[in-house]
Amino acid sequence: MKFLTENRFGLLGPVLAALLACYGVASVTRPEPLPDPAPGLRKVPVASVTAVCPDSGHTTVGVVTPPGNGGRGVATLAAAGGTLTTLESPGVLRREKVPAGSGSLVLTATGSMAAGLESAQTRRETSGRHRGLAGVRCVEPAASTWLVGPGPAAADVTLHLANPDLAPAAVDITIYGGEGMVVGDSGGTIILKPGESRTIDLKDLAPSPLVMAVEVRTGSGRVTAAARAIMYGGRGVDWLPASTAPATRVVVPGVPGGGGRRELLVASVTEAGTLVEVKALTSDGTYALKGRELVEVAAGSVAVLDLSKALADRPAALMLTSEAPIVAGLVVTGTGKKSDVAFTSGADPIDLGSMVADNRTGGEKSSRLLLTAPEGAGKVSVRVVPREGAAPEPFEVEIAAARTRQVSLPKVDGAFAVTVLPLPGSGPVYGGRVMDERIKRGLALTVQPLAAARIWALVPPMTESAATVLP
Repeated sequence: MKFLTENRFGLLGPVLAALLACYGVASVTRPEPLPDPAPGLRKVPVASVTAVCPDSGHTTVGVVTPPGNGGRGVATLAAAGGTLTTLESPGVLRREKVPAGSGSLVLTATGSMAAGLESAQTRRETSGRHRGLAGVRCVEPAASTWLVGPGPAAADVTLHLANPDLAPAAVDITIYGGEGMVVGDSGGTIILKPGESRTIDLKDLAPSPLVMAVEVRTGSGRVTAAARAIMYGGRGVDWLPASTAPATRVVVPGVPGGGGRRELLVASVTEAGTLVEVKALTSDGTYALKGRELVEVAAGSVAVLDLSKALADRPAALMLTSEAPIVAGLVVTGTGKKSDVAFTSGADPIDLGSMVADNRTGGEKSSRLLLTAPEGAGKVSVRVVPREGAAPEPFEVEIAAARTRQVSLPKVDGAFAVTVLPLPGSGPVYGGRVMDERIKRGLALTVQPLAAARIWALVPPMTESAATVLP
């Protein structure tokens, strides 16, 4: 004990040496600190929206922003001759009858009026070459737009282009037909000045296709693109909705029941042909169509599949899978001695919700939703926004997995908008709005695939480094 007491300070040196040795080993073997994660895309509310309603003469245009948005904002609908209407309150549906010769309308919105802003135009005629219902969602400018439908050999197809931006746009048009890619006679690139719009008769570019897929692509700038098809022989008129970009899995929602022809158009836009598997999603489940399970699409061409009997009058959606990217659309022909035509196309799921700005019910008019949940079960809230009066209570709709459900919209005095919002826990939901009316000698109809609401935008991270903008 005396030895330990006398040498306690002598032991301190070996202890310190041992501790320093352990610290040295730990320092050498300690892993390098993980770098801070790179900042990702940020989700921010949409603060500005521009959309164009094409060739709006003789139409009724509906404009609405979902209720519930706070803060200040304004939305303006303008024609070449000046402002038609201004909105400053979310949750208020404004409808304007647009006189003939008005051309395209430009809709702009900022602040609280921008997030979720929707607009659509509808034309109703009971006679003449425009007989029927023709409706289209007013579209925002994009670098690429795909349209699928009848070609100039089957219909009078007019392409409407507009450049609402402040920079010029250089536009190229590619057309695919049943026998492959079609080269237009005009050739070259179309330059649209800021604020300029232009119409193109597609028979001047490609007179022979019975069916077609069209890509409108910009090398610089952005444009809006929409196409109206007036079927020959008085077989109806409608606008072609924009399709999703080429993909190996495409869902075409909003296929109405009720009889009439149903023709699926599938385009392969690569240098290789592909086999496309086709499945129908109905209220009874998902199944391969007997004798129509596969469709062969040659490289750079459009194939047609008659599904009139296979769908057996039931509301449905179509799910297409292939090895090569495809785009798809569907031609719907109504019943009666004087038929009308409508179109639907490949669409995205409505993860952020969706809104349709123009719907009508009551009397001979009917509007309904066709909602599809191709994967897990879906659950949505449906809310009606009337033009006047109190709004009905929102109601919930459940869609079984791998099913399509038809939802009749309530009878409302006058036109109204409808909002569809997926609820927590819902699987992906696709949809379409069908609007029809019994008019003399036949059924008039139009279909609008549900588009994801313009509520949020993904913004890349900001940095001070010039490397992010240099090639």
